[in-house]
Amino acid sequence: MCPDFLYGSFLKVLHNIGVENPEIKLRFEQPKNEQFGDFATSVALILAKELKLNPRQVAKEIVDRLQFDQNLVEKVSIDGPGFINIKLTNLFFATELERMFKEGEYYGRSTKGKGKKVNVEYVSANPTGLLHLGHGRNACIGDSIANLFAWLGYDVTREYYFNNAGRQMHNLARSIFARYRQLLGDDDYPFPEDGYHGDYIKEIAKEVVDKFGAHYFDESEENMDFFKKYGENWCFGKIRETLSKLKIHHDVFYNEDSLYSEGKIDEVVNLLRSKELIYEKDGAIWFALTKLGLQEDRVIIKSTGEPTYRLPDIAYHREKFLRGFDLIVDVLGSDHIATVPDVLAGLGALGFDTSRVKVVFHQFVTLMENGVQVKMSKRSGRSYTLDELISEVGADVVRFFFLMRSVSTHLDFDLALAREQSEKNPVFYLQYAHARICSIFDTAKERGIEFVDNASTNCLNSLTEIQLIKLQRRFPEVIEISAEKFEPQILADYLYDLATAFHVFYHNCRIIGSEEPILSARFKLARVTQRILRNGLNILGVSAPNRM
Repeated sequence: MCPDFLYGSFLKVLHNIGVENPEIKLRFEQPKNEQFGDFATSVALILAKELKLNPRQVAKEIVDRLQFDQNLVEKVSIDGPGFINIKLTNLFFATELERMFKEGEYYGRSTKGKGKKVNVEYVSANPTGLLHLGHGRNACIGDSIANLFAWLGYDVTREYYFNNAGRQMHNLARSIFARYRQLLGDDDYPFPEDGYHGDYIKEIAKEVVDKFGAHYFDESEENMDFFKKYGENWCFGKIRETLSKLKIHHDVFYNEDSLYSEGKIDEVVNLLRSKELIYEKDGAIWFALTKLGLQEDRVIIKSTGEPTYRLPDIAYHREKFLRGFDLIVDVLGSDHIATVPDVLAGLGALGFDTSRVKVVFHQFVTLMENGVQVKMSKRSGRSYTLDELISEVGADVVRFFFLMRSVSTHLDFDLALAREQSEKNPVFYLQYAHARICSIFDTAKERGIEFVDNASTNCLNSLTEIQLIKLQRRFPEVIEISAEKFEPQILADYLYDLATAFHVFYHNCRIIGSEEPILSARFKLARVTQRILRNGLNILGVSAPNRM
């Protein structure tokens, strides 16, 4: 994060030498090699092309005009074809530590999103079964994205979209009913070909037998409605229990069926028809997507009268726009990637700004142990459910492991590493860093050691101290980048680097036992690290224990 004084000084020089729109051209980066300094800009190379001058000549003119406080800037140099590098003083970083310490628990928060509404939709599994590992990754990604935007000051609505109507719910009812009949002795009662075969169906059926006996034995429409509703409530209850273990909640549960009952589907069809984007062919209703620049038209209502996914998805997102959201985020598995362009085209045709819709596609999860794929749970002998994985390795590990790889990459979930309760496990590594800092303050309290809040931090000069402060300064920027890119993994990686830097500092620099003012300055350094670790882990939905 470039200091304001540095940016302002460069901007003033660029204005003075007549550069048009310098705000667009001036960018700072942090060199990968710290020998080049703390910040670098290639603005001279950009201007050289416009001015048709040598980039180093342009860079020299800029550098010669710069005016800095020598207490804050140690060196400005020109390297390579015309890069301008800036190295800041240790005093600058000591002052930054003081600022971060004074901001307290709010350090890293922002008002950037004040007055803006964001809808984040995630999980959205239909109530026909238990959550699997793909749902788990979706849930953890979506919830962390929502947390990131909340930290930036946005008004965030966490939403769950589900369908409790249609063929899949009918299949759920028939599946439970078949197991119910079989449990009551009707061994020959046929199980539906497209039914749900999971053991949870037997659990539901057994509950019905235990509660009601043979009361619902007849194959009537009324009884089928009972089994559908009972199965829906059972499945949705289990889903919410599992999400609760991961500290995941939703503000809104939006039922797809309401789009039909409230006439929203018909409204969309009529609007598209009025724009001549609907036509009938082979008994079905087609969406003329080729008129909107896509490669082929799509069926949106089958000849049976049943809509395809595209139609309710368009209607649902239309409702999101009408509810006044400035940003709409959908977290979906990569298996949905084919339908999204059609939905966005439909929304655009209805007059909505589709740039306000961000679809985050996550890749699938494979359980691995000792390099071999694991398909069955040792505890249950069945395919792993999300609930079983949480029971085996813990909610913190599940959340962090689902987040520690880029959303767009396939995730190999290493069970052996997840079970490790040592620093080999990245979750324990981070939590241990937080607990270690807590123990420092606990020990100081036991010994009656107090640090001075207003003590100077100018005494911090060692390489490990300065490197830790540099990482601490990046926290607000990391939050913003993670949100902008919809990548919680960026925050996870940053926290790991911060924990590593603190462990190095802890081993190289004595805290308790140091003399003032170093004692108080290092206490501040530890306190800021503690706050960042705790807040960062909370954003990822992972606990920050005081003891381990």
